[in-house]
Amino acid sequence: MKKALKIIGIILVIIVLALFIIPFAFQSQIQDAVKRYMNQNLNAKVEFSDVNLSFFRSFPQAQVDVYDLEITNLKPFEDETLATAKNVSFSMSVKELFKGADEAIIINKVNVDEALLTLKVDSYGNENFNILKETDPNAEATTFTYDIEDYKISKSALTYTDETSDFTMNISELEHSGHARFTDQISELDTESEANVSLSIDSTNYLDNNHVRLSALIDMDINNQKYTFKENTGYINQLPLEFEGYVQQIENGQDIDISFKNPESSFKSFLAIVPEAYSKNFDDVQTTGDFIMNGHIKGINSEERIPNIDIKIASDNASFKYPDLPKSVSDITIKMNVLNTTGNIDDTYVNIETFNFRIDQDNFKSSAVLRELNKNMKVSADIDGTINLANLTKAYPIELEQQLTGILKAKINTNFDMEAVEKNAYERINNSGTINISNMVFSTEALAKPIHIANADMTLGNGNVTVTNFKATTGSSDISATGNLNNLVGFVLSDKGLQGNFNVTSNSLVVSDFMTETIPATTETSQGEVNTTTTKDAVKIPDFLNCTINVNANSVLYDDLLLKDVKGALVIKDQQASIQNLTSSIFDGILAVQGNVSTKTDVPIFDISLAADGFSIAKSFSDLNLLQQLAPIAKALNGTLNTNIRLAGTLDDSMSPNLKSITGNAFAELLATAINPETSKVIQELGGALNFIDFSKLDLRDLQTNLDFSDGFVNVKPFGFKYQDIEIVVAGSHSFDNKMNYNATFNVPAKYLGSEVNRLIGKINDNDVNKITIPVAANITGTFSSPKVATDLSSAVSNLTKQLIEIEKQKLLNNGKNKILEILGGMPKAEQPKTTPADSTRKDSIPSVFKTPNIFKTDTTRTKTPVEENVKDILGGLIKNRNKEKPAPKTTTPKDTTNQGN
Repeated sequence: MKKALKIIGIILVIIVLALFIIPFAFQSQIQDAVKRYMNQNLNAKVEFSDVNLSFFRSFPQAQVDVYDLEITNLKPFEDETLATAKNVSFSMSVKELFKGADEAIIINKVNVDEALLTLKVDSYGNENFNILKETDPNAEATTFTYDIEDYKISKSALTYTDETSDFTMNISELEHSGHARFTDQISELDTESEANVSLSIDSTNYLDNNHVRLSALIDMDINNQKYTFKENTGYINQLPLEFEGYVQQIENGQDIDISFKNPESSFKSFLAIVPEAYSKNFDDVQTTGDFIMNGHIKGINSEERIPNIDIKIASDNASFKYPDLPKSVSDITIKMNVLNTTGNIDDTYVNIETFNFRIDQDNFKSSAVLRELNKNMKVSADIDGTINLANLTKAYPIELEQQLTGILKAKINTNFDMEAVEKNAYERINNSGTINISNMVFSTEALAKPIHIANADMTLGNGNVTVTNFKATTGSSDISATGNLNNLVGFVLSDKGLQGNFNVTSNSLVVSDFMTETIPATTETSQGEVNTTTTKDAVKIPDFLNCTINVNANSVLYDDLLLKDVKGALVIKDQQASIQNLTSSIFDGILAVQGNVSTKTDVPIFDISLAADGFSIAKSFSDLNLLQQLAPIAKALNGTLNTNIRLAGTLDDSMSPNLKSITGNAFAELLATAINPETSKVIQELGGALNFIDFSKLDLRDLQTNLDFSDGFVNVKPFGFKYQDIEIVVAGSHSFDNKMNYNATFNVPAKYLGSEVNRLIGKINDNDVNKITIPVAANITGTFSSPKVATDLSSAVSNLTKQLIEIEKQKLLNNGKNKILEILGGMPKAEQPKTTPADSTRKDSIPSVFKTPNIFKTDTTRTKTPVEENVKDILGGLIKNRNKEKPAPKTTTPKDTTNQGN
């Protein structure tokens, strides 16, 4: 016995080892078979990472696993992924592994795990899933055939898009399994399905991530291609539906005869259709009344026609109340049909004969008919009712993006088609009726403060809405408006923009009331410290808005700036606001603004022209940061300013200019009468360096200058003004962080340059000399709060002194010459020296006596004449007054006693 058990044990070990080893022997054969099958049957690129054979996973059957399967389309969907799957496994009898390469392998079971299938029909009708090769009757049999008894799809998803009909279906979290029982006559398929389904037709969502379950028992008549549903129950969210009937494949399509109904008649069944995300605590909701839903779909479904449709939904005197909410919805009446009696898809229509309800004392009644659902849908609707908006969330657990309060009253009749809405064909949009909103509070994250609408009256016309009265407040701001809105229906029902024109008046507008609130944010440093910062969401001009707003406001407060009597137009289009002819009173003057602001790019940009007339310099440069940056020194001025400024650049999140991005130019005219040096360190430094100027007495009246800005610098073009009889020219630049480099040239009359200079001028005593000016250059660097002033005043005075000394010497020489000529002019004619014709032609002819070589020569043998003595006295006087650096030579002559006393 022990020996027998030992032998059995050895055999079992050998079998187990064989089950491990044999798969490796068949691995390449199975992998080749998979590749052959796919190449023979698919027009697509197929990739997979590995193929594995196992005898244990589906014992006693063999299992083949294909890992990381990916199927990619060829043209016209080239390189688009059709399907992926993490794992696809096939189970088969072990004997199938021993078949030859030309024999078919029979598959009994298929499992698909984590598959993603993307099905598409493009606008030309091409199908990306049509990848099966046409069967050639003369071709060899395929490598695989199917005798599937069980299959399963797990954790998978499917997307189907048909661009020809604007149809989209998304199926996620798909779990589907089936078990087949095959007989000679009729086989039976038992399936279980569960998924979340979204369905959209022509941009209208009919299912939005609704949870769907289906248990279906299907008889399959394979020979006649007829599939009969029996004992079938499906669920949409928690609404149960029972259906029966059949679908049979025929030559031109399908023959369909299916009927369905909800097995329960409670109104609670209707609420179950609503997605669970919007119907919380559904199990505890209290309902009254009934709900009936049944339908019949019968006929041929082909390319030319659809089956006849008759679906009824009805409820009478129903109500519901959520236990955690204070309000209930009562007197609910619904009567609705979906019909098609012709088989023409365009004749399908939805008739909402009645849809009424009441919340508290507010009644709401409506009816509508929707036709040509698959083409150019036509809508006819009547609405008559009152809704207290605050009661919506008190009666139904819906989460709104913004809280609403107020009373909405509407009495509307409308008829339109969707094509007219899309093309703004207002002549085909027929509206009539009125809408009134009162005591409404509207809040959103895009606004810093809620908007309180005290009253709004609107009248509906063909394609437009006329606002006859609108009064609202937000924060400290008040708004009154009239105007009109175009394409309101298109804005509500599609993605069309909202167009309009409004006249807005206000007593007070505070810009911060309309700005996004500051949001605190925390960041952690590398040292573990927590920093708290504040950020502000960038203001975006709505892309759906296309309107013109004419503004008339008594006051507008922007930051700390108070503008009075604001008038102008604001044109909003394509995320750009254009300011047209805006005028305002500010800083005791008039401000005119023209330009635009765009938020279409990630960083907002602006291009603005400003014209200021009669601005108070003290007020404007104290309160307006932009002017402080453009001309910081101007804060020392008293008086008024005229200026034209053109600016372009980017805006920060608070819609203020980024100074380093600014480009543009400016022209300024100062009507100043005084200057206060104490308010400017630059002027104080200049006053210390140039003590001949009293800056408090500068008169800058009618001063004009030009500036331009780029790369963070303000460049000031040369401009001139006068202080008394001193002409001053200034030019240079400074950055927006107040670093400066300016040059000022002072053309200073000589009389201002010290006592030594004035003594020389007085000695010369010449009117032309009194008019002499010299340029004194001052270079101003550093910052406006810590300036550095360097001048060439010392060298200028030194040069002027040398110039005046030279003038004095020349004047003395000229006086000496004239004196000599006067003396010579008094001599007797016989003794007057003769001049040659050549000498007489010179304007500055010198008498020939000065050309006689011996006239100044010492002569000890003769006595000097009186004329010689006089010349000696004159020249001696001149020589004594000459510059000491060039002393005159001394001449000694012996005493001439013979001429003494003459």
